Amino acid sequence: MRYSINIPNFGDFADPRTVARVAEAAERAGWDGLFVWDHVVHVKSDRRSFGDPWMLLTAAALATSRIRLGTLVTPVPRRRPEQLARQVATLDVLSGGRVVFAAGLGGPVADEYGAFGEPTDPVLLAERLDEGLGLLERYWSGEPVTHHGRHYRVEDVALLPATAQRPRPPVWIAGFWPNRRPMRRAARWDGAVPLFGPGSHGRAPAVEDVRDLVAYVRRHREGDGPFEIVVGGASPADARDMVGPLADAGATWWDERRIIGTEENERLEPVLRRIEQGPPAL
Repeated sequence: MRYSINIPNFGDFADPRTVARVAEAAERAGWDGLFVWDHVVHVKSDRRSFGDPWMLLTAAALATSRIRLGTLVTPVPRRRPEQLARQVATLDVLSGGRVVFAAGLGGPVADEYGAFGEPTDPVLLAERLDEGLGLLERYWSGEPVTHHGRHYRVEDVALLPATAQRPRPPVWIAGFWPNRRPMRRAARWDGAVPLFGPGSHGRAPAVEDVRDLVAYVRRHREGDGPFEIVVGGASPADARDMVGPLADAGATWWDERRIIGTEENERLEPVLRRIEQGPPAL
């Protein structure tokens, strides 16, 4: 089991200097990763300040040397794949190959897509997600790409530098369980980042739900390479009874998350206090 810290890209964490401080503290305390959200407005009526996740992670990379860094998660359908490929490759080179790329549809769709005149049809967004992921993989190789797809066109373009990790950074896919399609998509890549129903961010999942998800992904997995199951919640420092059974059920990462919508999720001090206690002791 590996352990990460999860923070939004708004509230106190909109400031790259604050995120660098969080990353440095997490590495010093023995955590294995830092993941930030990728939102532009989240709930637009809240009128929050946001930081660009890739700039926040750049600050984190410059303050650390060991921990993994990434987003949980990037909505590929609302980004241009060529720009996203460049951002990820730049961070991967800068960090010495420490990027994890986690992707999904994102949301809330009405605010994060519709408010900017982007399509909101989930079927179309899922098509863009799959086509965009395929393009990202090809771009990260550094080889020339020509692509005539339903949503994207590319004519003989090589994006350099390639990512430091070869053949590419790990790709994790998010989705709500028990929805099957996102987890079948995850089975084609390197990891699954499930949420277990609306409002579940910050609350540990039930062991039986994790066990069912792991069995489902394994049935649809092709190949025998490493595959991560990322679950999370708000844990005490001594979390044997919470995290241990999830590891036994097949989870490979515990992602430490405050409960969504609470002040603790958006403020530095409570997050730092939890970081300094160290990863859950099993």
